[in-house]
Amino acid sequence: MTERSDADDAICYRVSSFSGANGACVAVHQLSSGDVIVKHSRSAEPRLTFTETEWSAFLRGVKAGEFDDLRPG
Repeated sequence: MTERSDADDAICYRVSSFSGANGACVAVHQLSSGDVIVKHSRSAEPRLTFTETEWSAFLRGVKAGEFDDLRPG
């Protein structure tokens, strides 16, 4: 993970080390409330906000392979 700051709101996002040079980068930031903001690393907007419970459920699904069949092609 690397960290990048969003100059507009001084939030420091974490960017996966799996993000490639092709610009397909996802950045996340956990708020003090536990909610998580997700956005494209090179864009300030749009952003999605998930509750801590929603984010945890999503991560469990990713780790379990529930989204593996969503790949393009």
